[in-house]
Amino acid sequence: MPAARSDTGTGSTGSTGSTGGSGSDNAPATWTSWSGLEAARPDRVLAPESTEDVVAAVLAAREAGSTVKMVGTGHSFTGIGVPGRTMLRPDRLRGVLSVDRDAMTVTAYAGTRLADLNLELERLGLSLHNMGDIAEQTLAGAVSTGTHGSGGLAAGLAAQLEGFEMVAGTGEVLVADRTSHPDLLDLGRIGLGALGVLTTVTFRVEPLFLLQAEERPIGWDELLATHDELVATHHHVDVHWFPHTDGALLKANTRLADDVAERRPLAAWQRRLDDDLLSNRLFGVLTALGSRVPAVVPTVNRVASRALSARSYSDVAHRVFVSSRQVRFREMEYAVPREAGLAVLREARRVIDAHDWRIGFPVEVRTAPADDVPLSTAYGRDVCYLAFHVPHTVDHRPYFDAVERVLRAHDGRPHWGKLHGLGAPDLARVHPRFEEFRALRDRLDPDRVLVNAHLRHVLGP
Repeated sequence: MPAARSDTGTGSTGSTGSTGGSGSDNAPATWTSWSGLEAARPDRVLAPESTEDVVAAVLAAREAGSTVKMVGTGHSFTGIGVPGRTMLRPDRLRGVLSVDRDAMTVTAYAGTRLADLNLELERLGLSLHNMGDIAEQTLAGAVSTGTHGSGGLAAGLAAQLEGFEMVAGTGEVLVADRTSHPDLLDLGRIGLGALGVLTTVTFRVEPLFLLQAEERPIGWDELLATHDELVATHHHVDVHWFPHTDGALLKANTRLADDVAERRPLAAWQRRLDDDLLSNRLFGVLTALGSRVPAVVPTVNRVASRALSARSYSDVAHRVFVSSRQVRFREMEYAVPREAGLAVLREARRVIDAHDWRIGFPVEVRTAPADDVPLSTAYGRDVCYLAFHVPHTVDHRPYFDAVERVLRAHDGRPHWGKLHGLGAPDLARVHPRFEEFRALRDRLDPDRVLVNAHLRHVLGP
């Protein structure tokens, strides 16, 4: 493990996952997730500074017959990241460790926030190929739960992973790459935190590139009629349809040349107006109003779907992919076979229209190419992602349960970090290599040092 590092982290988890008390080693703490759905009070809190510190914590928990887990920033909506009796904080395991320009790889501590990695890569003239629309997660959390973007040659972060270092539940330090432990690299790229504690990750990177963003309102009929063409003619397409309306917002990104001097970013005033005032502050006010007075939600959604005017700009990739998300919510997302995506969207709308719910958040529609990551929602098939949201103060269960029946009927696979109702037997049916993963878990964490209640539910005891 290299002794030196260049810290890009701030040393704080900010508002995305909170701990009470001083945050120092052994301080009592209450951990809460970003959405507020999950909370825990571990017996012990440690902030390891090295792989050796992680090994010591894992061995101590194993010897005591206890549990340990490294937390991220709490952005999962499920309980996948809930800490064990010993909670490890990532604050001191942050920063880029090495850059290999011949192999075009970058290695970073697993506790580094994706936002900080993006900034460091930009400084180095490098970029990830694809990413999701937020970047507050730690690299370990984002990779382990299957975080993904839309389109491209690879949508998921795990599909861009070239290697990692991990402390298994036995305390063994394992380095997985194409030549060392390739079976672990294969199965463990989305590891759910069930195989070991990630300490470093190595990504394939590319020269820094620009994206041309075209954003505009789009109608329901136009969305259905042109979606396949939009996906075919742009590198990344993301659509948000507002329930109870025929309105949606389209974001279509096209890759440009690598000459960043040619970028034409949004003016600072326009970004503040559109992304801060309209997309966050005004949307937050309207969402809160809709939660208190559900009858106004259809009107609010019509306003929201038209609030942003058409705009076009170009910028370095991560500044286009990533948006600020200040309004808290709960989310369920499934990947269905690509060819069924629009039909499933229509069925979901029929379910929404048939009930008296008032859904104040849009439904997000994205696509992704097939990948070879065994627990990926896109493993072995092109997919369409459909994501459903409600404000964080609203009971999601009636809405999500009803829509989930539609998604499951179309062989959908749920996002590992987002709400769903599937247990281990259901997940075994939709993930072809599920049993291989469970066998690897038995080998690397036989005493279930890394377990929590959610992992027992989705993987079995």
